[in-house]
Amino acid sequence: MTRAVSPAIARCELTHLARTAIDVHQAGAQHRQYEEALRGLGCRVVSLPAEPDLPDSVFIEDAAVALDELAVITRPGAASRRGETAAVAAALAPLRPLAFIEEPGTLDGGDVLRLGQRLFVGHSGRSNESGVAQLRALVAPYGYTVTAVPVSGCLHLKSAVTQVGEDAVLVHPGWLDPAVLGPVAVVAVAPDEPHAANGLLVGGRLLYPASFPRTRARLESRGVTVVPVDVSELQKAEGAVTCCSLVFTTSA
Repeated sequence: MTRAVSPAIARCELTHLARTAIDVHQAGAQHRQYEEALRGLGCRVVSLPAEPDLPDSVFIEDAAVALDELAVITRPGAASRRGETAAVAAALAPLRPLAFIEEPGTLDGGDVLRLGQRLFVGHSGRSNESGVAQLRALVAPYGYTVTAVPVSGCLHLKSAVTQVGEDAVLVHPGWLDPAVLGPVAVVAVAPDEPHAANGLLVGGRLLYPASFPRTRARLESRGVTVVPVDVSELQKAEGAVTCCSLVFTTSA
């Protein structure tokens, strides 16, 4: 599930990057290429329409945590983004039972890393203790554990770490201590590519930004099959490849 680029993306929330001009048409073209890459990885892409009044809405991952048994609709940490969840909830309702993070909790999907039945949640500026506690209560009946982990220097947990193999993660070790994840193989980003820890693992292949060649070489040397995609305009909005989709299985 994806959502088209908002024509207002230039007004996006920014926390760690300086604001630079975003070419909306180029961002839209890159997003369509991203969707084509997902199709090439075997996904059926359902694209929701653009939201002219919600600048960050292309980053659909933050609006929900889609598990096999249910979808948890989040309450984003940035107040300007809370309007994004309604359309996502409506689209997910035919596919999953829904649960909701409620006030005073905040939770961004970009802060939730799933490794099997273990969910790690970044205790960031966007996800708070109440949001973590609510998520834990909602998913516990299905056998998931939820562990809050400290993250610093970046927007979301998945800015610092993502899964790149069955038992392997890609990490910026300055933003997250990978020891908190337990026994997993660790690939560190190249030192001169600090924003390179975000990749989207689909069907054993990794959708990955084309702008990080040195980290890509590290991944490939470890046997990871990398599918590069240009998301340079979306990166100006603090976006990455996991942010732009919700990937889950359906029976349809």
